[in-house]
Amino acid sequence: MFTEKDFKTLDAILEKYDKDPSRVIGIMQDIQREYRYLPKESLTYISGVLNLSEAKIFGVATFYENFSLEPKGKYVIKVCDGTACHVRNSVPILEEFRKVLNLSSKKKTTDDMMFTVETVSCLGACGLAPVCTVNDTVYPAMTPDKVKAIIDELKSREEA
Repeated sequence: MFTEKDFKTLDAILEKYDKDPSRVIGIMQDIQREYRYLPKESLTYISGVLNLSEAKIFGVATFYENFSLEPKGKYVIKVCDGTACHVRNSVPILEEFRKVLNLSSKKKTTDDMMFTVETVSCLGACGLAPVCTVNDTVYPAMTPDKVKAIIDELKSREEA
């Protein structure tokens, strides 16, 4: 449930874009940056402020693959399964992330909301294949053996 603080956050984002309905994608990007996904309450709210139908807002949110209506972890791990990565064995890397984090193809986010593991069609780093990213950090020449070290590194940041 959204609080007064959440509505103030949304209002600040809307003001940044002059409440211009033609800038709805930028607004939604900023909301997702803030919450790591697009909470349904936020979309309903901006629909009213921008005078756009909820159907239009949800249509934009579901059309673009980069938007998520589901909560994501603090660290979003994207494992590339494009052609270059796939032929260089990206699937065992994905399976190792899932094993280490106790996730599956259906359960993508850890219970503590720290990690989300997703596959993507391409990260645009074919020369570094197989590759994954954690938020915006690229990890090139990945192997299943490197997975635990990455997870341990991220967990240690939280303890520091």
